Amino acid sequence: MERVTLLDIFHHPIAQKYVKRSGLAHAISTAKIAYEYAVNRNVNPDLAAKAAFLHDIGHFRWYKNGSWDYSQYQENDIHAIKGAERAHKLLVRLGEDRVNAKKIALAILLHTDSYLPDGNLKLEPLQEVVALADKADEEPGGSHHYKVISDENAIKQLKELDRKIDKLNMMQSNGQPAS
Repeated sequence: MERVTLLDIFHHPIAQKYVKRSGLAHAISTAKIAYEYAVNRNVNPDLAAKAAFLHDIGHFRWYKNGSWDYSQYQENDIHAIKGAERAHKLLVRLGEDRVNAKKIALAILLHTDSYLPDGNLKLEPLQEVVALADKADEEPGGSHHYKVISDENAIKQLKELDRKIDKLNMMQSNGQPAS
C-alpha cells in the first residue's frame, strides 16, 4: 500500500477548509515539531506528523463582538472530539491504513485536555508526542491559530517533511538505524 502523504492530506478539500480555518501555519509547525519528537522518542514519525498536522481540524472559532473570545473557547470547546472524527473519516477516504487512521484519530482526540474533567490521562507515546508538539507551538490567547503562510510555502514545507518521512522509512526498511 502506498503511503498517504501530508501533501495528499493538504490537497483534500476537507483539509483545505478545516485545516486552513484552524491555522495552516500552526498545523505545519506542529507537524514538524511532532516529527522531531517522534524520531527522538522512537515513535512512528509518519503517524505523529499526520496527527499533528490534523490536530485542530475540528476547531470552531469562538467570537464575541468581532474578536476571539478565549474564555468562551475554554468553556465550550470540543474541537478535539470533532477533529478526531473528521480526521479519521478523511484519512480512511484517502486510503490510510485503518489501524493507523484510528491511532491518528486517538492522538488528535487526546492532544488537549481542555474538554475533559480535571485529572491526569495516561497518554500513549504517539498521543504524548502530538500533545507536546501542540504545546511547543502555542502562543498566548490562541494567536498561533492566526499565523499566516502561503499555499506555496505550505506545499514546500510539507513536501520536505514527506521527503524526511520517506527517507526514514526507507532506512528503517533496509535495517538502518534512524539518524
